[in-house]
Amino acid sequence: MLLRPNDEPDLWPSLFRELKRGAFHLEVRDEYHVADEDTRIRAFLAGEPAPYIQTPWQDLMRETAGRGVLVTRVRVVSEPLSDYQRWLLSVTGYNVEAGEDIRYVPRDLAGTVPPDDWWLMDDETVAYNLVDPAGAPAGLAVTTDPGIVAYCQEVRERLWKIAIPYSEYAKR
Repeated sequence: MLLRPNDEPDLWPSLFRELKRGAFHLEVRDEYHVADEDTRIRAFLAGEPAPYIQTPWQDLMRETAGRGVLVTRVRVVSEPLSDYQRWLLSVTGYNVEAGEDIRYVPRDLAGTVPPDDWWLMDDETVAYNLVDPAGAPAGLAVTTDPGIVAYCQEVRERLWKIAIPYSEYAKR
C-alpha cells in the first residue's frame, strides 16, 4: 500500500487526470473537518445566504467529466442529518452541475458499511481517504490489491442499487 501525505502537491488532480473510465467515492462519515469549509458551514448554520463559490474540486470534476470519465458518489448518512451533512446537502447541487452523480443512502438502510471513505478508480485502484484524530484530511493510502478492489466493487454495487439520487434526496 502506498501512503501519500495530504501535503503532497497535486494529489487529487494527478489521480483524476490518470482516470480512463470512472471513479466511485464512498463516504461514510457524518462529519468532516476540512479547513476551507469552516467559514461556509458557520455561515450556513447562522442562516446567512451562501454565495456560490466555485471550487478547484468542481473545476477538476468538469475537466474529468469533459473527458467522458464517470464520477459517482454514495453518501451513507445518519438521519436526521448532522449539521455538516445538512450544509453539504445544500451545496451538493454545484458538484452535480460539475459532473458528479451523487446519491444518498440512509445509514439504517445501508447494512454493513466499511468504516473508512475510499475512491474506487477505474475498477483497478482503491484510494482510502486518511483522516487525523480530529477528522481532518491526512492524505491517502493507495492499493491495487485484487481482494480489496473486489470488495470495494461489491460494496459499490450493493449500495448503488439502493441509493437515492441527490435531486430526490434533497426534496425529502
